[in-house]
Formats: sequence, structure tokens, C-alpha cells
Amino acid sequence: MGIFQGVRNAIARFMYGRNGWDQLNQALVIFYLGLWMAELVLNAVLKNRLVTSVFEGVLFVLLLYIFVRMFSKNLYKRREENQKWISFAWGLKNRRKNATARRADKDHRYFTCKSCKTVCRVPAGKGKIVITCPKCGAKIDART
Repeated sequence: MGIFQGVRNAIARFMYGRNGWDQLNQALVIFYLGLWMAELVLNAVLKNRLVTSVFEGVLFVLLLYIFVRMFSKNLYKRREENQKWISFAWGLKNRRKNATARRADKDHRYFTCKSCKTVCRVPAGKGKIVITCPKCGAKIDART
């Protein structure tokens, strides 16, 4: 067994039962790199030590949080945090995709219920109508 295989096995033994790398840590590292680049640009432009100190403090806390999450043995809590992040990110991506599809649909009009935020689809060109929300039963007066 080579030296690299031995190191790899040692790291695998150390990381056993720990959270490791997940989607939330990946997003946090990307956010960290973005803040770091912003700090570099602002430092070059402003040359203000206070701004640099604030950015360095935020970057240090963020990096510390990334490492705490990565090496944490509280798998239940870390998986719960990661699942919340995945749900949030998926919702943003799905909302953007659905909005693009709704704009492309010329045969229907889409209305959002004021009380439950459900998107209701009705045929276009029907004039002034009253839409009943299928989820909560609220009435929506609209022109298609």
C-alpha cells in the first residue's frame, strides 16, 4: 500500500460518522468565495482598513461555520439543515422555471390566490370572470 492510499484510509477513518461535504456546505463555500472576491475588489478600490476588517471577520466566521458543519458528528441536525437548504434552493429554481413556462403559454392566463398563494390557470380570452380557488375556495375577480 502506497503512502497516498494510507493517507486516504486515515482520512476516511477520521471522517467516519461525520457530516462531510453536502449541498449546503457547497453553497456556503461558493458564498465564501464570492465574499472573498468582493473583499479583494473593495480593498483595491477603497483601501479602507475598516471595510477589510469587517469582511475578514465575516469570512472567518463563515469559514468556521463551514468547518463545524463538515466535521460535526450530529448527523441528524446537519441533515435537517441540508434538507431545508435543498427545499429552499429547489423552490427558487422551480419557481423560475414555472414562471418561464407561464410566460410562454399564450392559451392560458395565470392568477395567484391572495389567501393561499396558489397559482390558478384559466383559458385566455374569456373576458371578465370570477375564479374560485381550488385549494381554499376564495373568489378572484379577473379579466382574461
